[in-house]
Amino acid sequence: GQIRSVLNVQEMTARALLVDTAALDAAQNTGDVLGANGILMDAFYTDVRPALAAWRETRGLPGDPMAAYAASGYQARIATDRVGGVQAGWGA
Repeated sequence: GQIRSVLNVQEMTARALLVDTAALDAAQNTGDVLGANGILMDAFYTDVRPALAAWRETRGLPGDPMAAYAASGYQARIATDRVGGVQAGWGA
């Protein structure tokens, strides 16, 4: 849930930062719709996950937050704690 959402935001932000804005501006100013689309697609289809993993690791964070969460055992622990108890959630 929340971890995946943060990863999605990080990936999309990194891709947005890869857009060659000078080339995009030039394409837009000359009416080159296909060229502008290509510039955006080049950034969008770039696999930024390795760069983000390295960025996280330089800050002492897990390169793969989802794997770290799975390995932590937290999900199993909270599932066990909730057996027979009150279900957690917005309506609880």
